[in-house]
Amino acid sequence: MGIFQRIFKVAQSEAHSVVDKLEDPIKLTEQGIRDLKKDLQEAMKSLAEVKAIAIRMKKDADDQKKLAADYERKAMMLLQKAQQGALDPGEADRLAAEALAKKEEATQRAAQFMANYKQQQQMADQLQVKVDKLKQAITKYENELITLKARARTAQSMKKINKQLSQIDSSSTLAMLEKMKDKVTEEESLAEAYGEIADTSTSVDEEIEKALESPAPSAAADSLAALKKKMGIASE
Repeated sequence: MGIFQRIFKVAQSEAHSVVDKLEDPIKLTEQGIRDLKKDLQEAMKSLAEVKAIAIRMKKDADDQKKLAADYERKAMMLLQKAQQGALDPGEADRLAAEALAKKEEATQRAAQFMANYKQQQQMADQLQVKVDKLKQAITKYENELITLKARARTAQSMKKINKQLSQIDSSSTLAMLEKMKDKVTEEESLAEAYGEIADTSTSVDEEIEKALESPAPSAAADSLAALKKKMGIASE
């Protein structure tokens, strides 16, 4: 084997070692989901801040519109007073012009606040879309993780069972069963033989005693003898 081939083999073995040391993919997925949830919290915080700015700008725009309308109302009232003779016409015109200038300033500020509001609202809408997508992604990954965990447990169980089955030697198991069967048959035969020996092993003393025993007269023989005597038949 050449030097380059040996170097390649070493590098390959080291790569396999690194792969074997990688963390559990389920744990990595769980960590990824936790990171996404953290990102979601930050995104929702940013969304709330942008919406708060937009709400404030909308309120400022509305306030400036009301102020402009109020200045216009005051200018009209000044002119009415001058017309009624309650106020010098020149002074009324000067003050009314000042009021209208204030109205114009308020109107411009209202327009600026409204433009800023629309910009902030657009940013809020964009952030809302991202937040919704992030929520959907987290829900999807959590559901897939549940399925992945179930599949992993099933695969682990199947792996364990298949490993156990692969380690069973059917030939040796069959030979063991046959040997056990022969052993049981042998034990049964020995038990039967010992039973027959026990039945036939009668001692000589037992045979003598049995021969000396006189059979007891049966009740039927006694009845027959009595009947013959009654009939006058001599008994043999």
